[in-house]
Amino acid sequence: MKLLTAYLRREIYASIALVFAALVMLFALMDMINELSSVGRADYKLGYMLLYVTLTVPGRVYELFPVAVLIGTIFALVQMAANSELTVYRSSGVSLKQMIYALLKIGAPLVVLCFLTGEFVAPPSERLAQQTKLRAQNLQVSAKGFRTGVWVKDEGSFVNVKGMLPDTSLVGVNIYEYDDNYHLRSITSAERATYLEGQSWQLEGVKQTNFYKQTAVTDNRPRSEWRSSLNPDILSVLLVAPEYMSAWNLYQYTQHLRDNHQKTARFEIAMWNKLVYPFAVLVMMMLALPFSSYQRREGGISGKIFLGIVLGLSFHFIGRLFTNVGALNDWSPLLSATAMSWMFLALALGMLWRTERR
Repeated sequence: MKLLTAYLRREIYASIALVFAALVMLFALMDMINELSSVGRADYKLGYMLLYVTLTVPGRVYELFPVAVLIGTIFALVQMAANSELTVYRSSGVSLKQMIYALLKIGAPLVVLCFLTGEFVAPPSERLAQQTKLRAQNLQVSAKGFRTGVWVKDEGSFVNVKGMLPDTSLVGVNIYEYDDNYHLRSITSAERATYLEGQSWQLEGVKQTNFYKQTAVTDNRPRSEWRSSLNPDILSVLLVAPEYMSAWNLYQYTQHLRDNHQKTARFEIAMWNKLVYPFAVLVMMMLALPFSSYQRREGGISGKIFLGIVLGLSFHFIGRLFTNVGALNDWSPLLSATAMSWMFLALALGMLWRTERR
C-alpha cells in the first residue's frame, strides 16, 4: 500500500502542477486583457501592468486550488485506469477505503499549502498589487458605492474618510463625536491622517468645532493626535476585497463591526471561507476517485477530463455566487461558506456508491 500511495502521489502532484500552470496562465492572460484599458493612465505603463498581474497570481493560485486538484487528480487517475494500473491494484486486494485513505494522505499537504497561500502569501501580494497600481496611476482608493467616502462607527463617534492613499494614510477625515444622549458634541476635520503606534493617528490641517448649549467654538491647528480603535488593518478593506484578506484581518474587522453594532455577514462569510476553503481540496480528491472507473463507452479520457473541468469551474463560480447570496439574505456565515463543499462531498459519496455497486 505504501508503494501505491507513493506512486499515486507522484502522478497526482505532477498532474496538478501541469493543470495549475495552464489555469494560472489562462487567468493571468485574462487579467492582462482586462488591464489593457488602464494602460497609459499617468505612469501606468506596460511594465507596471505586468508587475500588477504578477502580484495577483498568488491570489489566483489560492482561488484555483480546489479546481486544479480536481482536474489534476482526475487526469492522473483516468490515465492510470486507461493503462490498467488501477485495475491491477484493485485486483491485488486494495479496497475502496484504502484508496480513499491514500488520496486523503496525498491531499493533506495540499490542504496546508492552500491555507498558507491564502493566509500569508496572497493577502500581502494582493495589497502590494493594488498599491502599485494606485501609485502608478496617481490615484487614491475610496469606498465604493458612497460619493462621500466610507463611514465607520468608532465607539461614540462616526468617522467619515474620503479616501486612503497606498501608504494607508487617510485623506479628508471628518470625525463626528456625540455625547451619551446622542447630542453632537464636536466635529473635527483633517486634511490628512497618518497612523502612529498605540491606537492613535496624527491629524494634519485640523479644524475642530465644539458645540455647547448656546454657542459653538472653532479651533484651527496645524496638527493634533486622534485616539481611535481604527487602524490600517481594519481600514484595509478599502484597498483589498474581503475575499483576498487574511482570516486574522477579517476577524479583527468583524469584531470591530460587531462592537459597533454593524452588519458583519459579508466579512464573517469571508472569514469562515478562509478557514474551510482549504479542506475543499480533500473533497475534490474524493470526487475524482469515481472517474477512475475507465470505460470507453462513457466518453473515455477526454470526456471525463472535460466533465472534471465543468465540475471544478462550477465549484469556483457557483460557490462565489452562493456566498454573495448568503451575505444579501443574512444566511448563516458558516453555512454560506461551506454549502458548496457539502454539496460536492455528497456528490462524491453518491458517485462512489454508484461505482462500487457496478
